[in-house]
Amino acid sequence: MPLTSTNPATDTSIDDYPLHTADEVEQRLDRATAGFAANRARSASERARRLRRAADRLENHAHSYGALMTEEMGKPIAQAEAEAEKCAWVCRYYADRGAEFLADEPVETDATKSYVAYEPLGPILAIMPWNYPFWQLFRFGAPALMAGNAVLLKHAPNVTGCAEAIADVFRGAGFTDHELQVLRIEEDTVSDVLDDHRVRGATLTGSVPAGQAVAQQAAAQVKPTVLELGGSDPFIVCADADLNRAAAVGCTARMQNNGQSCIAAKRFIVEQPVLDDFTGRLIEEVEALAVGDPTDTHTDIGPMARADLRADVHNQVERAIGQGATALAGGHTLERDGFYYAPTVLADVEPGTVAFEEEIFGPVASIVAANDAEHAVALANDTRFGLGGSVFTEDVEKGERMARQLEVGCAFVNEMTKSDPRLPFGGIKDSGYGRELSHHGIREFVNAKTVWVEG
Repeated sequence: MPLTSTNPATDTSIDDYPLHTADEVEQRLDRATAGFAANRARSASERARRLRRAADRLENHAHSYGALMTEEMGKPIAQAEAEAEKCAWVCRYYADRGAEFLADEPVETDATKSYVAYEPLGPILAIMPWNYPFWQLFRFGAPALMAGNAVLLKHAPNVTGCAEAIADVFRGAGFTDHELQVLRIEEDTVSDVLDDHRVRGATLTGSVPAGQAVAQQAAAQVKPTVLELGGSDPFIVCADADLNRAAAVGCTARMQNNGQSCIAAKRFIVEQPVLDDFTGRLIEEVEALAVGDPTDTHTDIGPMARADLRADVHNQVERAIGQGATALAGGHTLERDGFYYAPTVLADVEPGTVAFEEEIFGPVASIVAANDAEHAVALANDTRFGLGGSVFTEDVEKGERMARQLEVGCAFVNEMTKSDPRLPFGGIKDSGYGRELSHHGIREFVNAKTVWVEG
């Protein structure tokens, strides 16, 4: 069966892409080895020039790349164009800083000369999701290629057009066909590729079960992995917070990308004295969102990416209501073409219930009452996830103390959780391990080699 992309706004087929045969996969693995040799032999300045050309292509064609994302997974066009531009940023960041991050690091020892050299590993398998179809790959691919590795991209089936466009960006920038290749394969073929001796590591962004499977298999092969998995990010609103700002930022943090983001604010943990006030403001923000055609620049919320994903979210909302939650906004599908779900606010959410314990991967905000700041942090940490979290308070010192107490990989005070090329990104607990971005990210798939010289 071919890989099929479907427009989620209209439920119509866009294109079919034939799967690669076993022989074609074998050829791509051989080519990845050749691509690694070619990229490794380049100087850092040569790799940087190619990344800058990739950034130029992304910026010059941001609208067309954005339109492709919107067509394949329903992202509002303004957000899609911003995603393409952010990919250009990460390319420029590593073009500018990559050589510095990979430079030999002198260490004083008893040797005549000793240092740490950072050397590439080889072809790396990238298993990527559909929700940020360009950004998820570029935030890994830019540093991986800058480090001298090669990339094998296994993208989500419904964004295969995006995968092919990404490969075209890098080819047009001067990287060879062998240095970043798309693998159009089914899930059961992924394990065969990961087992192959030519593949030297893997990165995955996706569900917890998928991450566990890849981690287990890679460990058996003694191959490094980076996993960015699910999240149920807390968004703490203290009694002294600027409620207007907290509600506005909170609405964006939960509803951007049609609510389909690992780092979205999912559990709004609000101190009791401002619970009703904040809830009312959040509902006003949510109900003001424009739901509609994702190709319209005025649209805030488009369709969910697939029919089954919408069904899963609605099932979770119905179960949450059955456990005592109250839908103060939304809570239902929308009667229109495509896979639309009404932006939803659930109140009266308690620990131990669906809306608290599970990741709801759609436009659904869950409001949880906290007695005080200490209780809010305890509730925030009462989860198997640990990706990101936010604290809103006018007392910045208190906010920073609370941020330090959050069991997450990324903590923000008076701001939503977001990724930035200059800072490491990743989670703990069931949200994964390893880091992307900054100098931490580029060193995940290199050999930190000790070199000791006497004489």
